Amino acid sequence: MQKNDAGPRSRAALPLSPSLDATLTAAHMPRVFRPLDRRVLWVAGAALLLGVVVGLVAKILTGLIGLFTNLAFYGRWDAGFVSPAGNHLGLWVVLVPVAGGLVVGAMARWGSRAIRGHGIPEAMEQVLLNESRIPPMVTWLKPLSSAIAIGTGGPFGAEGPIIATGGALGSLIGQLTHVTADERKTLLAAGAAAGMAAVFAAPVSAVLLAIELLLFERRARSLIPVALAAVVGAGMHVVFEGSAPMFPMPAVAVPGMVALASYILLGALVGVVSVGVTRLTYAIEDSFEKLPIHWMWWPALGGLVVGVVGYLMPLTLGVGYTNITAVVSGRIGLAGLVGLCLLKLLSWSVALGSGTSGGTLAPLFTIGGALGGALGIAAVALAPWLQVDPRLAALVSMAAIFAGASRAFLTSVVFAFETTQQPHGLLPLLGACAAAYLVSGLMMRNTIMTEKIVRRGVRVPSEYSADYLDQVLVRDACSRDVVSLRAGRRIAEVRDWLGADATEAKHQGFPVLDENGRLAGVVTRRDLLDGKVAGDASVASLIRRPPLVVQESHSLREAADHMVESAVGRLVVVSAEDASRMIGIITRGDLLAAHAQRLREARHATRHFGRKQPG
Repeated sequence: MQKNDAGPRSRAALPLSPSLDATLTAAHMPRVFRPLDRRVLWVAGAALLLGVVVGLVAKILTGLIGLFTNLAFYGRWDAGFVSPAGNHLGLWVVLVPVAGGLVVGAMARWGSRAIRGHGIPEAMEQVLLNESRIPPMVTWLKPLSSAIAIGTGGPFGAEGPIIATGGALGSLIGQLTHVTADERKTLLAAGAAAGMAAVFAAPVSAVLLAIELLLFERRARSLIPVALAAVVGAGMHVVFEGSAPMFPMPAVAVPGMVALASYILLGALVGVVSVGVTRLTYAIEDSFEKLPIHWMWWPALGGLVVGVVGYLMPLTLGVGYTNITAVVSGRIGLAGLVGLCLLKLLSWSVALGSGTSGGTLAPLFTIGGALGGALGIAAVALAPWLQVDPRLAALVSMAAIFAGASRAFLTSVVFAFETTQQPHGLLPLLGACAAAYLVSGLMMRNTIMTEKIVRRGVRVPSEYSADYLDQVLVRDACSRDVVSLRAGRRIAEVRDWLGADATEAKHQGFPVLDENGRLAGVVTRRDLLDGKVAGDASVASLIRRPPLVVQESHSLREAADHMVESAVGRLVVVSAEDASRMIGIITRGDLLAAHAQRLREARHATRHFGRKQPG
């Protein structure tokens, strides 16, 4: 008995079903996946329009922040962007952030609780759990609450709320139109990227931020719309604000090898600090959770701390973009840098932990830049042989603290370059951010962006790699020793054979071949044993639909997707040249077994470094 022809041969083969030839030509293959299709044109067009809208929203939001700042600190009706540090309110300045916190708390309680925080973790949660559906109310409530919080002295940057608002707008478009969940995610990321680009004129880092924190992938169909939206957002910034770098600084010299080593060590140190900053922020948030009062009042309590710190050091109030420029330009002395670093950290971490509405990028850049600048000045005075430039130390530290806290490594490097346009800073930036990323990854499992939603039970992908199943072909994993049935065989004979052969009877499905050895279809064991089917009928009469097949040249990912969409556990493998010639069978077990080599390699690497791999 041959494996490809089970059971005794019948003396007189019955004629094949008249529709058998049609069944052969209608075999169900996996869907053909293309990197790009015409749907991308629609999504790209929507992303372009979204970039324009988000650019306008960014301008409106900065105007609102300026208006609330002027009203709260200077008592004038003016939408010009101004720092609250020049106010003359004296001790009354303490009450201004408290008032802002009361308003934001009320908006969060009776509007939407989703406006609390800096918005990126909430956007990530919607992407991972809710098919990128952000509540429409957040679209207007988030920027308004953020404008009030920042305009009354909140130590946040305008970029966080604009990124969140842009993402909400993209999600809203995706909810109002007929798109897939992946396309809605792309629009959300496109809006977020456009928002960041509109604030900083940093389109490349905006795209990288979307990839590292929102898309959880890098595919052409999502990358192109996001890039187009970021370009338009940056163009809107140029229209409204000009083409000058966001944080202009004097040109820096090319660092030598000793200086490069110094900046890498500085990045490692800042990586430790980024871990401490993250843990401090969430420790403060946990402390607020223990208060015996409703969370609506927490922003007001956080505002009290912001006001006291703002009275002691007015530079900690507001967005602080001018502070970043002053830090990387070397215009603040050692004492000022230390004070700015510590007090901004205190003000921002308490405000963020209290659940008010604001961002994280600008505060982290300020804290990291001030820390790096202070260490750079100290290095010049105490160890000049390190060849450290305090301005470059501030720049690399600014990027490294964000790289360590958020693990958005490429975003941090490119952002610091785009906002300062310092080409000689790229090499030390790359080394310092890599060191900070390494230290942070070893010391801390989650990031400042993911800790909140991980606590809620959300699993956030932290690494992106090529799909292993997409790298293995079906021909390398399928089973070729297949038990098949002849189409003309009588069902009674097959039933006798199933009852006699306990080994083969375990199979749940059998490929059916015609008299020429061509694939005709698949029948199940249940169909063969169905008592309603006459025993003198042919096996071919049980074929009710075209066979579900996969070519040997398909990948295991295509085979797996085909199984899921067809709700089956096995597929017939056919030749790439002739779809009627059976090669073998691929099952769910074969898909799992394909990972064996990868797991063996991982275990070997783990044992090589002296760690025991769990069984």
